[in-house]
Amino acid sequence: MKVRVAQRKMFLAGKWVDRDQTITVTNPENNEAIATVPAATQDDMLDAIKSAKRGALISAKLPVYKRIEIIQRAATFIEEEREEFAVTIALEGSKTIREARKEVERCIQTLRISAEEARRLEGKTIPFDQSSGNENRLGYYSLFPIGIIGAITPFNDPLNLVAHKIGPAIASGNAIIVKPATVTPLSALKLANVFSKAGLPNGILSVITGRGGEVGDTLVTHPDVRMISFTGGLETGTEIAKKAGLKKLSMELGSNSPVIVLNDADLNQAVESTVSGAFWAAGQNCLGVQRIYIERDIFKEFKIQFIKRTTLYQTGGKLMESTDMGPLINEREAIRVENLVNEAIKQGAILECGGQREGAYYEPTVLTNVPADATIAKEEIFGPVVLLFEVKSLQDAIERSNDVNYGLQAGIFTNHLQSAFEAIQQLNVGGVMVNDSSDFRIDSMPFGGVKGSGLGREGVRHSIQEMTEPKVVCFNL
Repeated sequence: MKVRVAQRKMFLAGKWVDRDQTITVTNPENNEAIATVPAATQDDMLDAIKSAKRGALISAKLPVYKRIEIIQRAATFIEEEREEFAVTIALEGSKTIREARKEVERCIQTLRISAEEARRLEGKTIPFDQSSGNENRLGYYSLFPIGIIGAITPFNDPLNLVAHKIGPAIASGNAIIVKPATVTPLSALKLANVFSKAGLPNGILSVITGRGGEVGDTLVTHPDVRMISFTGGLETGTEIAKKAGLKKLSMELGSNSPVIVLNDADLNQAVESTVSGAFWAAGQNCLGVQRIYIERDIFKEFKIQFIKRTTLYQTGGKLMESTDMGPLINEREAIRVENLVNEAIKQGAILECGGQREGAYYEPTVLTNVPADATIAKEEIFGPVVLLFEVKSLQDAIERSNDVNYGLQAGIFTNHLQSAFEAIQQLNVGGVMVNDSSDFRIDSMPFGGVKGSGLGREGVRHSIQEMTEPKVVCFNL
């Protein structure tokens, strides 16, 4: 399929602008150019911040019903163009067309939820007379927008993760500047376009395309930007935290997600769920299943079934309906994953299936006998590789699950209520999925982790909490 190279403009405070210097967006499946976008400069980002200062004042004064109407209209426009959005996601990124369609549906839900949560920007009355001498005082607190939010988004969910920044920001009366991933900016630009069509006033939203080194630091360090919402890797998140200064930070920084399978689990359910959780979006998924701890009595049977199901996974062209898994985002990432697997094999790991690379494609891969101190067992793989471990007990599985510097989500398969609650209490993560893999999320739930997995929580209502500040009002009568 030959794709025409389109010239896209970026969205700067309500205006579509281009630049002489551009960035080429390529399809990782074949490295074919599909579009160019402006390579923004530091001056562009400064202009966006300057405009966002005015936009923040407009947004804060925008009546709640207007915010709701705009967000709902944007969601409706996406519904009307859902297949075009899905094809854009599939072409610029790693997702298959079936995976991309699901992301579009989630984006619509995220925006619908954002509109609903705008109704709930509520405060509370404060009983000041709880303290002696304040009998004549009464008051309350309410939530106020913080101003300008800087959002930096990753390539693996190029539409819905952008919606998770923009929807709550507009719902809570803020201005927002989005710096999308350099390799997948097209979905974010299409999202900006629907907000423009929906009537969002100029200045409230900018989507600035460019390289992080050129525009990212300006966004992160500028004193007028009062919050940075970042989704990405731990190393980059750590650097942002060092540079940001005194402002709010909300960060989802990935994981090395464990799943525990106990002897009493429904084996078919556990296999089906964890295979899907391991290889969705070619494993480039912060919630992706990476380590599976299986009790000794069922380890052999689980391994046989898991490998059999994995070998049925179909890789191929992303726009083909039969394809289960596409390529990684580029060949460099596929080589990185290949090197991690080869390093583990040299340390004694056993390759059960997969392990072959062709360009940006890397086969769904299963390893056993992986040393506990291997890099692939400790760090985030962010690729289609899963590790199977035999454990002697639930406690053994919990201890090994916690023995990494990540804690986003975990899963446990069991039909024993006490075992489930032991895992819930002891797993050091932001979410525990019982009889599900770690790769489960709805867009309204609080989402985030502990340790190296990040700071704060996303999920629309919880993002709004991060993007607002309480203001206390007290009357002395």
